[in-house]
Amino acid sequence: MKSIALLGPRFFGRFPCFCRFSMLFSTESSEGGEMDDEFIRLDNVSEMDDVFMRVENDGQMDDGFMRVEKPLREALGVSNLDPVSDNGSGSSSSARKSYFDNVRLDAGRVLDVLQQHSPGFNTIAALDELQIRVSGALVREVLLEILKRVNCTNRERCAKLGYKFFVWSGRHENYRHTVNAYHLIMKIFAESNEFKAMWRLVDEMTEQGFPITARTFQILICTCGEAGLARRVVERFLKSKFFNYRPFKHSYNAILLCLLNLKQYKLVEWAHQWMLLKDHSPNILTYNIVMCAKYRLGKLDEFHRLLEELDTNGFSPDFHTFNILLRLLGNGNKPLAALDLLNHMREVGFNPSVLHFTTLIDGLSRAGNLDACKYFFDEMIKLGCMPDVACYTVMITGYIVAGELEIAQGLFEEMTVRGQLPNVFTYNSMIRGLCMADKFEEACSMLEEMESRGCNPNFLVYNTLVGNLRNAGKLKEAHEVIRRMVDKGQYVDLISKLKRYRRC
Repeated sequence: MKSIALLGPRFFGRFPCFCRFSMLFSTESSEGGEMDDEFIRLDNVSEMDDVFMRVENDGQMDDGFMRVEKPLREALGVSNLDPVSDNGSGSSSSARKSYFDNVRLDAGRVLDVLQQHSPGFNTIAALDELQIRVSGALVREVLLEILKRVNCTNRERCAKLGYKFFVWSGRHENYRHTVNAYHLIMKIFAESNEFKAMWRLVDEMTEQGFPITARTFQILICTCGEAGLARRVVERFLKSKFFNYRPFKHSYNAILLCLLNLKQYKLVEWAHQWMLLKDHSPNILTYNIVMCAKYRLGKLDEFHRLLEELDTNGFSPDFHTFNILLRLLGNGNKPLAALDLLNHMREVGFNPSVLHFTTLIDGLSRAGNLDACKYFFDEMIKLGCMPDVACYTVMITGYIVAGELEIAQGLFEEMTVRGQLPNVFTYNSMIRGLCMADKFEEACSMLEEMESRGCNPNFLVYNTLVGNLRNAGKLKEAHEVIRRMVDKGQYVDLISKLKRYRRC
């Protein structure tokens, strides 16, 4: 892949210290295609907490660039974890509290009736008999609870019950469904794989005069992206006359970011061009999102041009722009250039945060430069920027990958002493390191330890431990871990991925 030799000459002309390290940027790709050929992203993003870190998955690893993308989501107020946000008020008013307590009680009564639904049971009549007041808060409470309960075994029933309640509540006087209510039932349909029903709701929304917003798009694209329909969804959405959500700039940014999260990098380019064609000017967040996509696609010349264009249009790099550049410098193993950039950030009033240091350390760790990782780790502490659980996890993972288990164990003990409780990814790295050192009893004990500390293992942790036990021929122990997982009712829908271990 071409080196990042220029990185926007006019941009760096504006920031002289960039000139030194811009010539040092160099990132190679095996095929000249996407940057993450040899890496894989974590799929279970709902449990990623505050860290996007490298994890073993069939011998591959995540490239860590998600550490750059997550803050972008937060800047826009968009989450790829759940397209339907919880906007409940935190008011401490006793009257308000009483109101919501009553709403929850009514929602519980509704759910009790819905659970009784069967061929011989008149659900609608039973709901009418409750004689409760239908409100937006009630509808939201019921639909959210149904959404939480959807799984692979009951999704068809949840979709039916959700829609039955949605129709019933919509027929009441003095109540009209809101856009948020439509989004919730759409999300239930999405989780239940009821795609046609979901699209019918979109048509119904437009017929009712509701705006098709960026959040509507997010639900649709998150659902249809995996089914190979992403391009059609984007085109239909952006070209629709009903796409009237304002301000357009922020709506397009939400769309671009959603596509970025789904790794639809080419569609990010296409939507960005459509945005410009419609004369919607980009802002700094737009540039940051599109630069991430260009980097992912390995289009570094276009990445440079965006940096130069950013300066030409009068924008200054922000928190996220610097984070992107630190990621590139870390991945390119350019610690001196990174040090220059950190110094420049302070000069222009951006004090590097724990996220900036963690992003850089993660990149350098992936490049195999643990000495530089240790230097910047110590440096951030000297500057009064204390490492959080994400930073410790990145350091621990780096040493585990390098086979330095003792150093990793030292950091693990240090973080607990400093009040940073390990998360599932910290434990996953430690368990993997112990297995690599053939310390399988300690690895199994660590699984018990994390459970005793209230840190519930995710499927990744189970998969790491079972896989290593199996590869070491410890089939009985692998079976015991699977049994414990099943006994707790955890990840039953994913047990098929571990079927190959059942021969033990």
